[in-house]
Amino acid sequence: MSARALPFGRTIRKIQLAIAPLRATALSTVASDRDPFRILISCIISLRTKDEVTGSASARLFRAADTPEKMLALPARKIERLIFPAGFYRTKARQLRAISQTLLEKHHGRVPDTLEELLALPGVGRKTANLVITVAYQKPGICVDTHVHRICNRLGWVRTQTPEQTETALRQALPRRYWIPINDILVTFGQNLCQPVSPWCSKCLLDHQCPRVNVFRKR
Repeated sequence: MSARALPFGRTIRKIQLAIAPLRATALSTVASDRDPFRILISCIISLRTKDEVTGSASARLFRAADTPEKMLALPARKIERLIFPAGFYRTKARQLRAISQTLLEKHHGRVPDTLEELLALPGVGRKTANLVITVAYQKPGICVDTHVHRICNRLGWVRTQTPEQTETALRQALPRRYWIPINDILVTFGQNLCQPVSPWCSKCLLDHQCPRVNVFRKR
């Protein structure tokens, strides 16, 4: 953490105060029952997709198929219609069936609880694997998406070029009590206030403290 960076504890508490009145993210809503399969599938749907679309698409899909067996029983075209207009919905429909088939063939229909096994599933990357590990199984891990990557650099907590580098840096610096909740906290913060372009600094409790690394325009 650089000399300009804000302290983790006080900063996270202020962000939590700022996001308290805001709507929960689609993934945190799905994750409330900690069902590993639902969390895994919703995270796949969420990639390159707006939050409100993820929520409605996941709800439609789970009404038709909420287990690997039921998912594999659906034709890809049916899944496409259920998750539309999620980004790359045709590709995702095939991927959801492939994941379900792998779960049934190699894991007895159960979503694995190790990073290595999750990363071996078709099309599953570190963000998705870490989300399942931390939220569904409450195991140590840090889920880093574009919001977490951007905000951690903006706050001066890390100086990294990719989400993977940010995850590695946070594993070394972030207190472990924040590992699991950091994704939901910063995603909500990033969607509503600390946005990629022209963040709402005037509405932020960190306005007079934030180093605003690489912020060139703000509101």
